[in-house]
Amino acid sequence: MIVHHELDGTKWTDVVDATEDELAALDRDHGLGDRTFDEARRRAARPTMQRLADHAYIVAFSGSLAEIDMYIGKSWFITIRRHDEEGREWDPAVAIARVKRLGAAASSGLILATVLEELVDGYFDSTDVLENQLEEIEERIFGNPVETTKEEQGVQEELFAVRRELLQLRRAVVPLREVLSALLRREVEWVDGDALVIVRDTFDKLLRAVDIVDELRELVGNAVDAHLAVVSNQMNSVMKQLTAWGSIVFGATLIAGIYGMNFRHMPEIEWYLGYPFALGLMAVLSLVLFRVFRQRDWL
Repeated sequence: MIVHHELDGTKWTDVVDATEDELAALDRDHGLGDRTFDEARRRAARPTMQRLADHAYIVAFSGSLAEIDMYIGKSWFITIRRHDEEGREWDPAVAIARVKRLGAAASSGLILATVLEELVDGYFDSTDVLENQLEEIEERIFGNPVETTKEEQGVQEELFAVRRELLQLRRAVVPLREVLSALLRREVEWVDGDALVIVRDTFDKLLRAVDIVDELRELVGNAVDAHLAVVSNQMNSVMKQLTAWGSIVFGATLIAGIYGMNFRHMPEIEWYLGYPFALGLMAVLSLVLFRVFRQRDWL
């Protein structure tokens, strides 16, 4: 689907889930080469920029990791985007509203700068969501320790899911620094004036986003270590209890085993009070061991 936006003499063409016929029509309308949109036909691995004779190609990702392929010329701007695996897409409405609010001549460079700024702002929304998820997991780890193996596995899976999302977000955020640096070096001639000011501000925002992503990755690593430590402490507590109860039972078993040997010359065997004496000895020994382990906080 192709949607055209006229912004002060600059034509912004927005294409969603482009077909081959639509891309061919864009080639003809703008006098571009047959292979201009080859990059838009496949998913890019990272943000990048290519400077050609009469236009430039830039790829970036939104906060939800939706890919946006951008083509900029002297008086035109093209965005090619597609739905991701979950059916989400980047909405250009916010960027269009920003361009209109600026009140300046909406050159192609200004539109590009505004789109990049809106994309970078979306990274902070994504980091806020991941930070909230991480805080909830930490509360579960320290506030309500898990009690079953299934719960432990659930916490680990959630932590690794957050780590994976942060890694994917970092792959989309960090390489964009090179793109913005190239724009600041005026490698794209149509990015100048007010557009250059916006790119400079966007670059500062991107650096903050990179710092936040790195901090969250470190926090996830700390949370993983903390969870393993909590699980290990719980396991040690269980082992202490098992050891304590085993020792108590062993004391009674030892006495029962001695008097169960039935040797002929065992004085207690013939003693009238031998049986209650053995039971009492078992009870006293078990009670003493129970008190000792309770004082050491093993029970």
